[in-house]
Amino acid sequence: MKLPSRRHTVRLGRAIADVLEPGDLVLLDGDLGAGKTFLARAIARGLGVGASVAIASPTFTLVQEYETPRGVLLHADLYRLRDAASRETTLRDVRRLGLAERRGEGAILVVEWSADLVDELGGDAALHVALAVVGAGRQARLEGPKATRVTAAG
Repeated sequence: MKLPSRRHTVRLGRAIADVLEPGDLVLLDGDLGAGKTFLARAIARGLGVGASVAIASPTFTLVQEYETPRGVLLHADLYRLRDAASRETTLRDVRRLGLAERRGEGAILVVEWSADLVDELGGDAALHVALAVVGAGRQARLEGPKATRVTAAG
């Protein structure tokens, strides 16, 4: 799916939000600058996080929590937890965040830098979005059980 402008990315975020339910996991992956946080903000707005609420990047806080009409949204960024020397350290640190447990309680998780950490996030993602910079725009590849519903809505 081509995303030639920010407006297209916002539309994608709203389409993703439209299909999400409590307990869903959305994985956002792509290189630095691919638009993961921008898309996560669009998803949060689509879920009903008001314009008066600042949606900050969780790069340093690791997890941001927002109340939505559909319940709690957790936006996480796992980039800083990646330990190239020890996969076990990475897995342990991700588990310590308690995201799988919060998901089990019904929180919607939108997680950046997450593709290989699905088990630590409660397993089986509803949607995996791989973003890439292509020319002046972006491109998104959607996979998972809700991918066809998103592309039909977007």
